[in-house]
Amino acid sequence: MDNTKTLETERLILRKFTIEDAEGMFNNWATDSETNKFLSWPLHNNVDETKTVISKWISNYESGSYNWIVETKDTHEVIGSICEEGKSVKHKTISLGYCYGSKYWNKGYASEVLRRVIEYLLTEQDFYLVEANHRSSNPASGRVMEKAGMKYDGTLRERRINPDGTRADMIYYSITKNEL
Repeated sequence: MDNTKTLETERLILRKFTIEDAEGMFNNWATDSETNKFLSWPLHNNVDETKTVISKWISNYESGSYNWIVETKDTHEVIGSICEEGKSVKHKTISLGYCYGSKYWNKGYASEVLRRVIEYLLTEQDFYLVEANHRSSNPASGRVMEKAGMKYDGTLRERRINPDGTRADMIYYSITKNEL
């Protein structure tokens, strides 16, 4: 099952991870303390840790996972990723998560990629609804979702603990096939 098909946008290539991506991921976002403020996983201590994570993701492709690394077309630098965080085949819904190194923020990359993945999932795959969420401490992520065409669904209060120990609300967005 090959769900993680190579996709392109005007400026970016979305493709499957390879073990050779470990160095770029390690340098560009897995060790980025700014990015980590909004994630549920700790910073990586060394590139071997990143290789272990990527190896697991690569093995998950066989079971039909959706997990893209994002690279620029011009320099082929890996800048982030977007992946499935959960799905329901029965209800034809999928939840996405994304992560980019902070030096790539505010360039429109995240919304460009999210728009392309939404289009793929709702038109080429058998999904009816795509959703995503962000911590209340990261409103920029909500703007990414809005720019990608998603609509605000609701807020779940104090659902996550931030790396600094504070609690954060989780804010949900979605888009359906009919809204594309």
